[in-house]
Amino acid sequence: EQAVGDFVLQRADGLTTYQLAVVIDDADQGVTDIVRGADLLDSTARQIYLQHCLGFSTPRYLHLPIAVNAYGEKLSKQTRAAPVGPNDLPAAFAALAHPLPDALGHASAKEQLAWGLAGSALLEPSHGGVTQGRYQ
Repeated sequence: EQAVGDFVLQRADGLTTYQLAVVIDDADQGVTDIVRGADLLDSTARQIYLQHCLGFSTPRYLHLPIAVNAYGEKLSKQTRAAPVGPNDLPAAFAALAHPLPDALGHASAKEQLAWGLAGSALLEPSHGGVTQGRYQ
């Protein structure tokens, strides 16, 4: 309890906050594995605390590094980052230190994504990664 600190569960207008809503929603949907950005790491401790308090099982969590701009801001619509389209995948993989092999440089986006998922150590069962379950 002390590790997560105080946080709001219900707003003054009566609406439930994100922390409680997502815990209930995940439990209701039977989510077993959650893969998300490292920027949500602080929320994870609160959510696990609520899961324990409510008697829900705790999903497995995997937090991935997030891509940031030159100012250290997360790349998103809010920071006006350019979208990544199918033609941008080689550059996106390279930016994530996961460059495509030359043979896949002109492959379809589907083939490039399949290679990225198959080659990711974070998603391989031999590395304790997440490969099955219900994802958020």
